[in-house]
Amino acid sequence: MDKRLAKRHKRQVARKREQIKVSEPDVRTPEQIQADRDASRATVDHVSTNTALGANPGSRSNRPPASGSAAKTSI
Repeated sequence: MDKRLAKRHKRQVARKREQIKVSEPDVRTPEQIQADRDASRATVDHVSTNTALGANPGSRSNRPPASGSAAKTSI
């Protein structure tokens, strides 16, 4: 039984090794990397946190909860 499990493990490892994608090295200069970082930060900075989270400033979720003791009037 150990021989069967060893073969199975060997096949599984071989399949996983075929699926591994080796990334290519980054050949950009440090100046190019820094410029790309700065450019990506500039696009994120203009978005406010409320709109990024999808919250509407006037929505009910941002209001304090009601007390639940509304005065009832009878006619």
